[in-house]
Amino acid sequence: MKILVTGGSGFLGSHLLPRLTEAGHSVRSLSRGEPPALSPPGVEWIRGDLNDPAAVKASLQDVEAVYHLAGRVSFDPQEAPLMFALHVTATRTLLEACRAAGVARFILASTSGTTAVSPVERIGTEADEAPIALVGRWPYYLSKLYEERLTRDLCREWELPLVILNPGLLLGPGDERRSSTWVVQRLLDRVVPTRSNGGLALVDVRDAADAFAQALTRGELYGKHLLGTNLSFHELFERTERLSGVPMPRLRLPRSATIAGGKLLAGWALFRGTRPLLEAAAVEVAEHFLYLDSSKAERLLGFKARDPQETLLDTVKYLERKLSPHVST
Repeated sequence: MKILVTGGSGFLGSHLLPRLTEAGHSVRSLSRGEPPALSPPGVEWIRGDLNDPAAVKASLQDVEAVYHLAGRVSFDPQEAPLMFALHVTATRTLLEACRAAGVARFILASTSGTTAVSPVERIGTEADEAPIALVGRWPYYLSKLYEERLTRDLCREWELPLVILNPGLLLGPGDERRSSTWVVQRLLDRVVPTRSNGGLALVDVRDAADAFAQALTRGELYGKHLLGTNLSFHELFERTERLSGVPMPRLRLPRSATIAGGKLLAGWALFRGTRPLLEAAAVEVAEHFLYLDSSKAERLLGFKARDPQETLLDTVKYLERKLSPHVST
């Protein structure tokens, strides 16, 4: 099958591309920059922007299926226009081109934060209502929620088969841009002052890539599929300390104090004309629970999560090599 992958040079894309080529598919990737140095053999790279209709049209020639992985992850409110431009405007351009090209399947990489996020400890499922009143404060999750709704509405209208995957925090080796593993990186850099009170769902990028590969022929059409393993931030801190030897913060404040402190530090950085080490929104998100139930993805996509200890160990090892490339770990 001829497949187009947007965001093929990103963290998830770098693990998905070899799975597709090894399965015998002809794979093309649309990218704004140069192809990565370790590109899987056989991948055709086209340089272009998703906001350029001509480039998108050219990339879809003879394509039967599209993986839309391209995204921008940021908790900086100033980057909201960039995220909406990519997740909403550019996605519409891509979908219109897919319709014109006769694409037979569209697979969207979204995030669990469009569904499974709560101020109280609970486990989210695909049946939950979108927490728009909550994520409306966080442009990344809000823009991805709009992307989901736009994609589902247009694909239903045009009868374009669609599968949506919603991974939690992607961890594991190979995140060259720290697009996702920055959470662990901040812990290793000792810039996190207090322990967060919430919890997250993490997913090994290799397990996520396996599920995405399966979505080419499996999964509920027009449905979401949550991926991840639930872990409290307290446990994440404890495990990271044991694996890395880097002391984690001991101070744990009430949620309201932690959120207020995050805003204060971000405001101080803005006053000084510098970027905050931790965005206020990221601090606030970590005071919530992003727990989820992966049983649907396990049933329909064959998703299988490995032990999170293995994922964290490989993440720490990778980040340590990047910090000290001449030191064996």
